[in-house]
Amino acid sequence: MGPWRCLLLLPLLAVALRAQQQQFMEYVERRLTLLEERISQWYEQSSRYSTELRDFKNQVLGMLETAEKEREAMRAEAEGAAVRVERLEREVDYLETQNPAPPCVEVDEALTEKQAATAKQRKNEKYTKLTDCSDTIGSVRAMKILKRFGSASGLWTKDAAGSEEKIYVFDGTANDTVYIFPRMREFTLFSSTRKAARIKLPYPWVGTGHLVYDGHLYYIRQQGSFQVIKFNLANKTVVDSSVFPAEEQIPVFGLSPFTYIEIAADEEGLWAIYATKEDEKNICLAKLDPSSLDIEQMWDTPCPRENAEGAFVVCGALHVVYNTRLPSRSRVQCVFDVSGTLSPEDASLVYFPKRYGSHSSMKYSPREKQIYAWDDGYQIIYRMEMKKKLEV
Repeated sequence: MGPWRCLLLLPLLAVALRAQQQQFMEYVERRLTLLEERISQWYEQSSRYSTELRDFKNQVLGMLETAEKEREAMRAEAEGAAVRVERLEREVDYLETQNPAPPCVEVDEALTEKQAATAKQRKNEKYTKLTDCSDTIGSVRAMKILKRFGSASGLWTKDAAGSEEKIYVFDGTANDTVYIFPRMREFTLFSSTRKAARIKLPYPWVGTGHLVYDGHLYYIRQQGSFQVIKFNLANKTVVDSSVFPAEEQIPVFGLSPFTYIEIAADEEGLWAIYATKEDEKNICLAKLDPSSLDIEQMWDTPCPRENAEGAFVVCGALHVVYNTRLPSRSRVQCVFDVSGTLSPEDASLVYFPKRYGSHSSMKYSPREKQIYAWDDGYQIIYRMEMKKKLEV
């Protein structure tokens, strides 16, 4: 192509390039305008969201402030109610202390004749005390809630006659395994049983009336009739067993239907608390020989089974703890002294502090003067204030 032809094409190319540049600029302007619109729209939405968020934050702060004021008002009301309840409990305690306890037996002619015959028969069967113990419970000095462990019902205790610090735990009302913690510290600090030794008993136990006494475990086995098993904790063997000589046994406590025999220990030794169909209204007491499990002496006590929650023996005197079907404050309301030193009229009314539910077991420690109780899965220690019987 000649030079003159190139010169003719240059203007055409310049026009085409200017047209393309104009189109490109228009495209860029359109895109920028669209972007500006979107930015403006985003800014408006962001401003609206910020305003709504600020309004919502102010609303929440107002609600929180109102809730805090209501919480403070409710706390003040609860504290006032607690003070009134505590005052009411003190007044009830005072009134109940001033009024004598209701009689432990119903008075009718047949029962009166039976009591007279029994009293006449037992005049020559007075219990001969083995010790000079003359203490009785005056009041609950302190209550300590250690922890919550295991089932709602169970038993925990120490050796009632020894000096060791081991803790024995019976979880539930029917099992064959006993947990042993080396000290109170391990039992308190650990929620599981990984720090505990386990003893699998040769026969399963039933109820919560078992006892650890002088290196031996005395527990209740049910096989047709009820049997007391004496188990040596050192060599893990059954030393002795005895079928309890009571026909047609029934639960000893009206509020604890799983316990038929309660083995207890005090300063005098070993006792069995039970009930029979023959005299199903009242609780019976027997003195046991720890070596042979022979029954040395038996008593028909005037303490009723109805609403009974538990029982223990202190210095030869049976103390029966009562409650209500809807758990309330437990109280020692019937005392039967086998030696006749302490009359029911002279015994103190002992009230236990309000807790969670009702006791499934209460084990008195004559060495420590305190009670190991199991209350709705909580393990509790009651430290007792003791008095001389003649001073009550």
